[in-house]
Amino acid sequence: MSRQIRDLEEELGVELFRRTAKSLALTDAGSIFLGEARAVLLRADEAVNAARAAAKKCSARLRVGYAPSLTALFLPPTLRAFEAEFPGVKVDLHDLSSEECRARLAAGKLDLALTIQPPGALKNMAFQKLTSYPLYCAVSRSHPLAGRKSVRLAELADEPFVAYTEADYPEYMDRLRELARAAGFRPNIVGEYDGASGLITAVESGRGVALVASTMGCLSGPRLSYLTLRPAIGPLLIGALYPKASAPVVGDFVRVAQAAARKHERIGNIRQG
Repeated sequence: MSRQIRDLEEELGVELFRRTAKSLALTDAGSIFLGEARAVLLRADEAVNAARAAAKKCSARLRVGYAPSLTALFLPPTLRAFEAEFPGVKVDLHDLSSEECRARLAAGKLDLALTIQPPGALKNMAFQKLTSYPLYCAVSRSHPLAGRKSVRLAELADEPFVAYTEADYPEYMDRLRELARAAGFRPNIVGEYDGASGLITAVESGRGVALVASTMGCLSGPRLSYLTLRPAIGPLLIGALYPKASAPVVGDFVRVAQAAARKHERIGNIRQG
């Protein structure tokens, strides 16, 4: 230590300590240097703590948009598993339409969205498939078709349809019209709804039938009957949509969601209700 003190004094060109045979005391210059050195070290510690706090803050909140009818099976176990692995990250959930999800992602107001696969590639966005669900025809319990297990699309030609709003779910309306056209008719859409609860109520009241993902039964319970569509049609692809330049925690959430979706995929392909 004595050697280090002498080296420091030589580097500074001043005497920091007054030495006698029996004592060692700071000079005036040494006292000033000690105070300044302590201040520098304190600021260094503060800088380290501030950097760590900023890094923690960046990953401490995750904003997730989702569609309840499409995520009812795998979102709850995803949240449980994610919060167990990352207890310091708070997940904010936002019940949104597919269009709202895309708009908020583009505006930086969401970190990721659990939604249907976009109809085309989105600039600066990545889509990671999580699972897929078949489409079913939902009818009221009092509907003449309610006692059946399946229905041909062509048999729905004269049925009134209720659907998700085209402004919020354009891909849903496109799919409905495409399927009807392939079956030789144009769907008679008598009502549009901006969420699953409105659509369930409309079908239950007998206002019309609806084409929905098999997981809708998780929300409606026994209130509706669900019929398999014939001929078989392609399923809905559900996944995570997020900016390509995302924080690592987004990738962690997607990984956990994939595991949860795989585990519950079989349940989602069983007719509900």
